[in-house]
This record gives sequence, C-alpha cells and structure tokens, in this order.
Amino acid sequence: MEQGALNGIRVIDLTTVLMGPMATRMLGDHGADVIRVEPTTGDSTRNGLPSRSAGMSGFSLNLQRNKRSLSIDLKNDGGREVMLKLVKTADALVTNMRAEALMRLGLDAESLISANPSLIYCRANGFAADGPYGNKAAYDDAIQAASGLAGLFTATNGRPTYVPAVIADKVTGLHIVQAVMAALIHRHRTGSGQSIEVPMFETMVSFNLVEHLRGAAFEPPEGPFGYERLLSPARKPYETVDGFVCLLPYTDKNFEDFFGFIGQPELSSDERFATHNDRVTNTSELYELIGEAALLKTTDQWLEFCDGVSIPAAAVLDLAKFDDDPHLSEVGLVEIMNHPSEGDYRYVKDPVIYSETSTGLYRHAPRLGEHSIELLEELGYDEAKILKMVGEGTVTVSS
Repeated sequence: MEQGALNGIRVIDLTTVLMGPMATRMLGDHGADVIRVEPTTGDSTRNGLPSRSAGMSGFSLNLQRNKRSLSIDLKNDGGREVMLKLVKTADALVTNMRAEALMRLGLDAESLISANPSLIYCRANGFAADGPYGNKAAYDDAIQAASGLAGLFTATNGRPTYVPAVIADKVTGLHIVQAVMAALIHRHRTGSGQSIEVPMFETMVSFNLVEHLRGAAFEPPEGPFGYERLLSPARKPYETVDGFVCLLPYTDKNFEDFFGFIGQPELSSDERFATHNDRVTNTSELYELIGEAALLKTTDQWLEFCDGVSIPAAAVLDLAKFDDDPHLSEVGLVEIMNHPSEGDYRYVKDPVIYSETSTGLYRHAPRLGEHSIELLEELGYDEAKILKMVGEGTVTVSS
C-alpha cells in the first residue's frame, strides 16, 4: 500500500478513552508510526463490551488501528526508563493525562522537551492549566454542559440536553490533529519542537460561538446573542406521510420554487419571507409552515422535487442502518475487513479524498502489548533484560 503523508513520523500515543486515541488514529491513518503506550491493564475503551476476546472491544477496532501497542507500567522505574528512551526517538507525543500525574512521572513537557528538543509535546485536558478550572476533571458530558452546548437546547426543547454523541471529545480530537500537523510544519521550517495545550472547554466554547456570537460580536452589541434560525423550536426534521425528512430551502430561488410547489407562490413576496434576513427573523413561523406542507407528501416525493430544483433535503437516516444507504455503499465508506485475531469487522475509512496523498489501513488494531517486545528490541534492550521486565510485570506482552 502507498505510504501516507506522515510516513517516517513517529508519534507516541499516551492517551485514554476517545479524544486522544481518535486524534492519534488520524495521524496513523496518514502513515505515522503511532506507538500506543498503554498501562498493563489496558484502558476502558479497550476493555469495554461487546468484544470477541478480552481487551479487543468494538470501540478499539477502529480507534486503535494503525498503531503499535507497548504496554508498560509507568509507575515503575524500569517503565519510565523505557518511556524516556522512546521519547528520544519520537517526533511528537500526544497525551490527555492530567498535568499533576505527568509531573509526578517526570513526563511533563519541560522534562521531555529537555530530553528531546525537537519533540512536539501535545497535552489535551479539560481546561487550560492557567485558569481557575485548570485542575478540574472533565469528560464529554461535563464539557457539553460547561461550554454552553447543552444549554442551547433550552431554546428548542425547554431544558438543557446532551448531544447523543461524544462531540466534545471528537471536536477536540480534530483540533489536536491540526495542532500537531501545524507544529510539524513549524519544526520542518525551524528545527524546533514545542509544547501545545489543547483544552476541551475553550475549544468547545470557541466552536459554539462561531454562529451564535452574532450581534454580540460587536461591542456594544448590535443585536441579540444566538443564531435565531438554529434556536427555533420549529427547527427539526419534518414528518411526512411515511417518515421524516429534512427540508431546507435556503436561497431566494429555493423558496420561490418551494412556495410554488406547495401552491402558495405569493409567499415569495410576503414581507415575512421575501429576503434571507426576513426569513431568519421569522424562522419559527416559516418552519411551522414548511412542517404543515411536509405532512401532505411522502418522503420520496419531497426528495424527488427538492433534488430536481437543488433544494437541500435528506431523509432521516437510522444510523444503525447506515449499511443500507446507497451512497455510502457506493463510495465504500465502511468496508468489511478481517482482523488477524478478531475476525471480520467494519472498517470505517477516512472520509477525506486526496488527489496526491492518501490514508489507509496499515495495521489492524493491536492486542494489548502486541508490539512490546518488538519495540523494546528497537530501543536496544536484549532478550535477557526484556524477559526480566516481563517477569517483573513492568512490561505486558499479548498472549
């Protein structure tokens, strides 16, 4: 298989759960040699259920692909020695361990960059270390609440609500990837490594303010906070004769076509809906009108009309049935692959399409400690020393 754009780059993955592993997986998809340094017991996503064998959950099959697993006890002097040797061979390290824990282990940014001045050290925690929340624990739900994302639902359904996805983890994971990529470019130009901090809280507040800052972007404000269209309780998939559909006429031409199709062409010149700003101001009334019209036709009838006049529209997908979607099937986003120990599984490809570089599946997700011996040998440990470390429990190898 063609090597990815990050071929030759070594990344140490000292992360747990989802945010960090997703980010390092993306770097691995680009061809980086990602070495996942795991505790001797593995983490919660590896050990979750369902699974076909211990330590190989459904989570881990895609989160941990394109990585090698080194399982060591970092609380042990021998384990820390291995880690420091590994750091000296690395281009980047990504961790979401708390700052205090890293300091106790001697794995803080200052110590590791001192050992390897070209190292890119990326730490992703819940909150920026310098702020009053710096030592608070954080998981996705807490960040959804703290960042205002859960609170936005109050306008639409009367109470704060969590998005049914670990969205804060995943959005922050994307920021980790772009930060490490930018730092790699900086090092290519200057030869210097650096320390990077990616805080979930600030990342998600920034993410949420993109559209909701609105009139409050001005000082003093020139209008209310929040994007009215998105905060309307009437903004939701519309019920049809036989299901649910998103109908999103957006441009003036879209609305001219839509109003004509429902037999009310005069609404195109109605002062409530004549321009984009008029429609935003009267969002709830407009969406209620669309909802009433949606009930009169089937989902397929709506899609046929909307596709014919380029109005954005989509049937509501039951995510559990993604395999049935004809477009996803045609583009091959999800493929059945055969794992050496776990058998057939669904491999979710990188959705980005490149004309020159590529991403791919270079390694199936490893078992806990699958590459421990291989990596210790690369670091110069002899057989006797490796066996001693395994016997002492400093290192775990897969069975």
